[in-house]
Amino acid sequence: MMTHMTTVPSQAHPAPSGPPSTESLSGMVAFVRAAESGSFVAAGRALGLSASAVGKSVMRLEAKLGVQLLNRTTRRIGLTHEGARFFARCKRMLADLEEAENELFHSTSSPRGRLRIAAPSLGSRLLLPLVPEFRRRYPDIELDIDFSDRMVDITQEGYDAVIRTGRLADSQLLARPLAQYGPVVVGSPAYFAGHGEPATPADLEGHSCIRFRSPASGRPESWRFTRDDHTFAIDPHATLTFNDMEAVLAACISGLGLACVPDFIAKSALEGGMLRAVLGTHMGTEGVFQILWPPSRHEAPRLRAFIDHVASRLGGLPSHEVRFRAA
Repeated sequence: MMTHMTTVPSQAHPAPSGPPSTESLSGMVAFVRAAESGSFVAAGRALGLSASAVGKSVMRLEAKLGVQLLNRTTRRIGLTHEGARFFARCKRMLADLEEAENELFHSTSSPRGRLRIAAPSLGSRLLLPLVPEFRRRYPDIELDIDFSDRMVDITQEGYDAVIRTGRLADSQLLARPLAQYGPVVVGSPAYFAGHGEPATPADLEGHSCIRFRSPASGRPESWRFTRDDHTFAIDPHATLTFNDMEAVLAACISGLGLACVPDFIAKSALEGGMLRAVLGTHMGTEGVFQILWPPSRHEAPRLRAFIDHVASRLGGLPSHEVRFRAA
């Protein structure tokens, strides 16, 4: 039995000018669905049209372009050489149109859904005070925050964003600075009453020091100071060492020694008079909290809402976003 092939006569047409008409757009949709499914019947089911309507729409498009896009047989349809080239362009155009529609829809609807964030354990001091207002503004967003000092893999572990400090490895993640912080050496009034205050970093040798052991490196963190615009590190003898910054702070408030902690950790204790800061003119440079997230063509509105909320409340840093590259 002979298989019949339908062809569309090629005609000379002037090159189209201006934006595509509504008929052309509907023809492109019909053409893409037919090419993907290999059948006018299947394309019609997907579009809610009859197979005949899909076929006629494609034929009108071919007539307008003056080129055959599909080879038709009694059993199947397939792309011509010209059709394959046009198919790729139509796919991209329709995807861009769908993206534009999604962006417009999301911009006018309330953000919703689950949001997974990873942050260092000490980040709880920064983030937790911001959660009540965020929940009031966005009641349909479910926050899942993992406070941990381990280095998470944002993509493999399914996080929407991570908050990190310090020097970051090369990454294709997008980044936005949230807040600056700096080290501060503190002690309790009771400790200073019994041991006096150090005037220079060298005076730490005669004091009891409480140090923080980094869970990442397993080593006590050095205390960093500046002299003549140069930064240097000191490793004071530790009478106590903890792998938890809250424990370091609690021991310091109890009068067990001096501690070097991030300023935001000690803020309330300093304001309440439970601690006093020393060596202020010798302290080292500040660090920056950053939030990082993978680039996406369809960025979730819930993530954008969280980033903007946290950045605006922590405040004081430029709002620009960059594709992060470590220096």
